[in-house]
Amino acid sequence: MAEPIDVAIIGGGCAGLTTAWELSRPELGGRYRVTVYQQGWRLGGKGASSRGPNGRTEEHGLHVWMGTYENAFAMIRACYDELDRDPRTCPLADWRQVFVPAPWVGVMERATDAPWFGFFPPAEGLPGDGGHLLPDLRGYISRTVAMLATAMRSFDADDQVVVSSAEPAPTDLGSAVRRLGRLGGYASWTALAESASVLAASLAVIPVSGPMLAKAVTALAEPIRARLRQLSRQSSAARRLWAITDLLTAIIGGIARSGILLDRRGFDALNELDYREWLRRQGAAPSTLDSDFVRGGVYDLFFAYQGGDRARPALAAGVALRSNMRMFFTYRGSFFWKMTAGMGDAIFAPLYEVLARRGVRFRFFHRLRDVVLSAPEHGVRPHVEALDFDVQATPKGEYEPLIDVDGVPSWPDRPLWSQLRGTPTEGDIEAPWTPGVGTSRLEVGKDFDAVVLATGLGAVPWAANQLLERFDRWRAMVGRVETIATQAFQLWLREDPRALGWSGPPLATVAGFVDPFDTWSDMRQLLPRETFATPPGGLAFFTSVLPEPHGMVGNVRGAAERHRAVRDDAVAYLDQHAGTLWPGAVDATGGFDWDLLVPPDGVDAGRGSNRFDSQFWTANVRPSDRYVLSVPGSPSYRISPLDRDVDNLTVAGDWTACGIDTGSVESAVISGRLAAHAIAGSPALSDVVGWDHP
Repeated sequence: MAEPIDVAIIGGGCAGLTTAWELSRPELGGRYRVTVYQQGWRLGGKGASSRGPNGRTEEHGLHVWMGTYENAFAMIRACYDELDRDPRTCPLADWRQVFVPAPWVGVMERATDAPWFGFFPPAEGLPGDGGHLLPDLRGYISRTVAMLATAMRSFDADDQVVVSSAEPAPTDLGSAVRRLGRLGGYASWTALAESASVLAASLAVIPVSGPMLAKAVTALAEPIRARLRQLSRQSSAARRLWAITDLLTAIIGGIARSGILLDRRGFDALNELDYREWLRRQGAAPSTLDSDFVRGGVYDLFFAYQGGDRARPALAAGVALRSNMRMFFTYRGSFFWKMTAGMGDAIFAPLYEVLARRGVRFRFFHRLRDVVLSAPEHGVRPHVEALDFDVQATPKGEYEPLIDVDGVPSWPDRPLWSQLRGTPTEGDIEAPWTPGVGTSRLEVGKDFDAVVLATGLGAVPWAANQLLERFDRWRAMVGRVETIATQAFQLWLREDPRALGWSGPPLATVAGFVDPFDTWSDMRQLLPRETFATPPGGLAFFTSVLPEPHGMVGNVRGAAERHRAVRDDAVAYLDQHAGTLWPGAVDATGGFDWDLLVPPDGVDAGRGSNRFDSQFWTANVRPSDRYVLSVPGSPSYRISPLDRDVDNLTVAGDWTACGIDTGSVESAVISGRLAAHAIAGSPALSDVVGWDHP
């Protein structure tokens, strides 16, 4: 039997662990011997979470999964099956106990200062079922038109003409176009909705050219817009419908006119423009471009603000369109899925346990310092000769990272120092500016044969300087694919949201709220896994981008300043705006009722806003924690796991060219699968759902 190939994976986030998952599959027969090198004491990268006092779940930010995460759900479902926990001793023994549907999504409407909710009905199947074929571009257009028809039918308006829904669709698009014009002339709402259904049915079965589709969309869009202009000032419902229909008709017409139906690049052909600029060129109204639906439902969702500055929205049009098409039209089960434990406990602890059983080795407290390349040689591709690490702590034996919290294997909020030699390291052990206790060098042929660089993109300049010096495309990627810091805080509340006056649905997520925290989510489903003597009634997460003043990043001083700023901004935010969400959370002075906050057991939290210090907040400014943007013009600079600039090196992460090109769990998992394919030829590219790059 051949000697196993040693693979060093640098980084234990979603992408790195997915690569380890694929390379350690039993069907590969032990061909690959995998070691994961991880800074600090926990796995997870930007998805890391840990347990604080009273087993509190303390997250990097707001983490929800989408029903379109086919690759991620398939892996975690298989992980729980293989883990085979005993349900009598562990309350999270099955993946269905870990995820709960969260079908309500809202955006705050500035005109009414109230949330506007959309309910996404359950879709057939469950994410990760397998056999899920994504629509082609024409299929996406057909579904967009059908969505337009559904939105129109949901609006209650006077009808003057009734068109039977049983009338068969035309057999050619020319007939469809003529019929659209005939129906649209009546300006009847039912007729217009039926027109959209006709077009959607036609697109699903009839080959269509761009000009023909553009003509059909124009015939449909003009009467819709004319009708809505009359109605949009009459009610909130009409104004919302105007924003949706104007947006959808601009998208459909823009795709038809852009020529991407015949362009092998597909959506990527549109990435040079910002999404809103592209919509403007397709005739979208200024009110639509500035609508809560676009601002909160798209830009806030993707943290799409350069430098964390909300005055600088930036999102590549192709990335936005592909991502939204997949979100709306390919989800299974529920649109959103929320976890019943922190992401560290729900995802990364089970992956760690299964991978360790398979023989994957983990070396915690290893922070990559540089990737050492072979000397330049004409006509010969370089290879990784060595990997240099800062060692942050020395375990006495094999480090066992997990603790038990009420039957759930979990990550602690600090290293388990009893397992380590020496005294605790001072400072933030997960930050590159904190010194280690020593160094270590791994050598090719001795310690590894192949390398997977699965750090966050923000860490690449800190950890892979030789790659940047040697390759123009690496320097261009780091320069053009931007990252930003994010911020979050969590509140444990005495009362549940309903008792505080929340009138929306449970487990809702709401975007587009006021600065500096534009997204809020009801996360009470985590409370049963915590260990308060008297359980809180509510748990709320807030998150947003984090502005970074010049000179306040990349060092311990900047990190401390940003951490203080998040705290102070959160206190001011609650005092000024909490009453919009929870009218019952306001005290007699009109500010936030700080007595609602539940501190850990035995902690004297004091009075007034000082009680906030008993809660949890974070400024995600470490290089590996930074969120990756898709600003216009940048996606083409991403490096793919399938590229080979270095003979024995591949990359993995949501910053790579992975088919979605957004900062998400699914992007990272797809990238990890592609990295495994680059090394082992497995999985087959055809098995990676959503990998549709040319």
